[in-house]
Amino acid sequence: MSHSWTVPASSALRARALGPIASFDPESTPGFDGDKDSGTELLAERGRALADLQELLYANGRSGDHRSVLLVLQGMDTAGKGGIVRHVGGLVDPQGLSIKGFGKPTPEELQHDFLWRIRKALPPAGRIGIFDRSHYEDVLPVRVHNLVPRSEWEKRYAIINQFESELVASGTTVIKCCLVVSKDEQKKRLAERLDRPDKYWKYNPGDIDERAHWDDYLEAYQAIFDLTDHDAAPWYVIPANRKWFSRLAVCELLIDALSGLELDWPKADFDVESEKKRLAAAG
Repeated sequence: MSHSWTVPASSALRARALGPIASFDPESTPGFDGDKDSGTELLAERGRALADLQELLYANGRSGDHRSVLLVLQGMDTAGKGGIVRHVGGLVDPQGLSIKGFGKPTPEELQHDFLWRIRKALPPAGRIGIFDRSHYEDVLPVRVHNLVPRSEWEKRYAIINQFESELVASGTTVIKCCLVVSKDEQKKRLAERLDRPDKYWKYNPGDIDERAHWDDYLEAYQAIFDLTDHDAAPWYVIPANRKWFSRLAVCELLIDALSGLELDWPKADFDVESEKKRLAAAG
């Protein structure tokens, strides 16, 4: 293929390598030298590699391996989180996925600490878990709109770091992706939802109100990167104006994470030659 990654996605997109989020270019394609056609072609190819690795993870989970992978997706409204779930998650066998979306907490969830609903949704052994929004909502809209006192949300960064450290120690590989869309592109995508009856269900009038807090959200995301981007649970910043690139980037990050597990096919827990003979003799 003539176009490819010139720098590994895991290096090119790492939050701490990209500078301030406020000056980040959502039109860019860090580390990739191709256009939409070459990126779409590469996604199809890499999707097959992802599917193979996911099957390995699932097979090992069925055979007693406790490891799993958690993909956290955050981003402004219209950034394409749902598209990642469909177009990247859709590349693998659905029985190997565990998908959960997090919206406004329910009354029951509010009776517990903010990680309660997160812990309940963690992927079981052998699965790739995808969170469409996550525990970071409790330091994003909660912070921007002062839903709890500052003294409370400020403590949550350390709590999140501890939680993720324990998660990694227990065998879950954590990949955190922030999809960044420009304000102009978001406006265009919101307008499309209003122009198409098949998109009305996606439209939320509150999205326009949230645009008034754009800079506050950028500040909140910057704090997240500054305080919770660690090698054990890294943050990646994904330019989301070009949907083909964001999907390719997340696919590549998943491949990198799964490859790092160095999985092999589980050994048979039965006598293979004996079973061949039994099958040959079977009526």
